[in-house]
Amino acid sequence: MKILHFACLAGLLWLTGCATNGTPGTSGNGPFNNESSSGATNHTPVIPNGPLSPITAGQAAGSEVASLSTPADLWDRIRRGFAMPDLQHELVQDREQWYASRPDYMQRMTERSSKYLFHIVEELELRGMPTELALLPYIESAFNPQAVSSAKAAGMWQFMPATGNYFDLKQNAFRDDRRDVLASTRAALDYLQKLHRMFGDWHLALAAYNWGEGSVGRAIARNKKAGLGTRYTDLNMPAETRMYVPKLQAVKNIVANPDAFRTELPLIENHPYFQTVDITHDIDVALVAQLAGVREADFRALNPSFHRPTIFAAGTPQILLPWDNARVFQRNLEAKNQGQYASWTVWTVPTTMSVADASQRTGMSENDLRSLNNIPPRMLIKAGSALMVPRTTTRQDVSAHLADNGQIALTPEIVTRRATVRAGKRDTVRSIAKRYRVSADNVADWNDVKASAAFKAGQQVVVYLPVRMGKGPSASRSTNRMAGKKAPAPTRKGGKPARKRR
Repeated sequence: MKILHFACLAGLLWLTGCATNGTPGTSGNGPFNNESSSGATNHTPVIPNGPLSPITAGQAAGSEVASLSTPADLWDRIRRGFAMPDLQHELVQDREQWYASRPDYMQRMTERSSKYLFHIVEELELRGMPTELALLPYIESAFNPQAVSSAKAAGMWQFMPATGNYFDLKQNAFRDDRRDVLASTRAALDYLQKLHRMFGDWHLALAAYNWGEGSVGRAIARNKKAGLGTRYTDLNMPAETRMYVPKLQAVKNIVANPDAFRTELPLIENHPYFQTVDITHDIDVALVAQLAGVREADFRALNPSFHRPTIFAAGTPQILLPWDNARVFQRNLEAKNQGQYASWTVWTVPTTMSVADASQRTGMSENDLRSLNNIPPRMLIKAGSALMVPRTTTRQDVSAHLADNGQIALTPEIVTRRATVRAGKRDTVRSIAKRYRVSADNVADWNDVKASAAFKAGQQVVVYLPVRMGKGPSASRSTNRMAGKKAPAPTRKGGKPARKRR
């Protein structure tokens, strides 16, 4: 008993050495996540200078001492990792009331997050980052990996196309890694760490994540020049950014004490929801779901980056499956040692062509080719485009270059409309052709004359003028113009000249 008593006392003394300088009940004061005055995280444990002294039972039970028990669920684990200073602002109370008054919305949002939250918390802890950041997708996308903003930001972390490219998130004809659970989380945490190093403060880093690092930097510079403060609450920001950290703080407060807000958080167990599985062949999404024993919709929820019905192994060598189904998939895949895994492959269009021509070359109907490759009406497919087509003539998997870089480029289809114009004095086939930017041979053919022929003054001449679809009134409508006069610019309603889109 004396030995046991001594061991317990030694354990308490060791815990005293790990205790932090914070006060109970404040976030950001864990023994391995101490927040400096600049907002940076310090991972050095606190080591007492003098002799150790016993602590009371109350101190041992308080938040000054790291708990040795395993978190009961993932919410408990997240609470233990809170390491950001709390934001005290009236907007926080406003957002708390907003979320607390919408229990159905909170329930849907938190249930949706249960597939992804464990992985995010794991990654945050590996990097020594505050676990509040695991709640950020609630603010960005309500944890919907298919979310797309009006500004074209995509995924649960809401990456803009250019920022996604900067962090190596592939965006091509077959997948969008801004929606990929693993890739987008890696990129988001990389970006947040970069911003924290820039500004030395998590609130400013979050403002920059929402508003842009350049915008936050300029706002800080303006305040410094004016002799004003440079904290998050001191800066002049757009309304969305001003509400951004208060929203996160409100969700953090609700997670920290759901009973205080009459909110019930769904149970999220503290273990992985999914497992990564290697694939070595191109394989259909439907076949993966069948072999794994999951619904296709559930598979796509874990693998939301795929645009098309086939996964190309050279570009995506790993997929995610629910933990219990990963072993089932591997066992069934090994048993399927023959037959075809993929129904589709990629064909690189050799020259610019119409959908009708491409459908003849690939043996598909026009409707199927358009539907599979998202080609709208009245568009031509440009040379070099990567189209998904049936895998009938080749068993070779798609190359890494195509899987990572394949794009579909389209251009408006040019159509012509019949028009008649009046020839002027000394007008010839060639002068009419030059004026309307068509070939002389075509003008001669349309009017059943020789290419060297001349027209009489006032004679009606048939021309077929090119018109880009969807660009407003056609120049071909201006019939019976006097030759030699320039056609007026196409107009919108009201007679104002049409403006080019940038």
